Amino acid sequence: MTLIIGLTGGIGSGKSTVSHFFSEFGVQIIDADLVARQVVEKGQPALNQIARHFGHQILLQGELNRTLLRTLIFENEDDKLWLNNLLHPLIRQKIMAQLREVKGDYVLLEAPLLFEHNLDKFTDYDLVVDVNERLQIKRACQRDNATEEAIKAIIKSQIGRQDRLHKADFIINNSDLSMLALQQEVQQLDGQFRQLKN
Repeated sequence: MTLIIGLTGGIGSGKSTVSHFFSEFGVQIIDADLVARQVVEKGQPALNQIARHFGHQILLQGELNRTLLRTLIFENEDDKLWLNNLLHPLIRQKIMAQLREVKGDYVLLEAPLLFEHNLDKFTDYDLVVDVNERLQIKRACQRDNATEEAIKAIIKSQIGRQDRLHKADFIINNSDLSMLALQQEVQQLDGQFRQLKN
């Protein structure tokens, strides 16, 4: 049996960089965000249902207009609920199918909302990449070219930092790590995770 390690962290914490380092050590990554994009790709039944529900202005050359969709569901709790009820089971199904196919000592399930969407019930251990909120806001604003208010709203919609840390089995404090130090931390964890398998 391959161990399933959940990887999560708040916006701007550096979890994608951590995930990239793990993949360099030959670890298979299942990315929940990527799966979420795949289930609404052109030709997928879910995309047709979204277009029927929100109207065809939600499509941009046959693709989902994510920016418009985000705006619409941000303003309407019922629409957000409808969308979540449509997509979450599909995303979960696809993740489970991918998890059944994995080989190796362990696999990483990378999910920004691992705890919020109860995906941790499929994991054996959970790794949280943590940074302080000030740094989170600064990094996310620069990366996404977003306002401080927008990033604060995203942070508020995610599980609280203390709750996330409380649920973690392993923590990387990424507040002041250089890239090299972060890579070394990942290498050390990679060794630990492989040991857990034995």
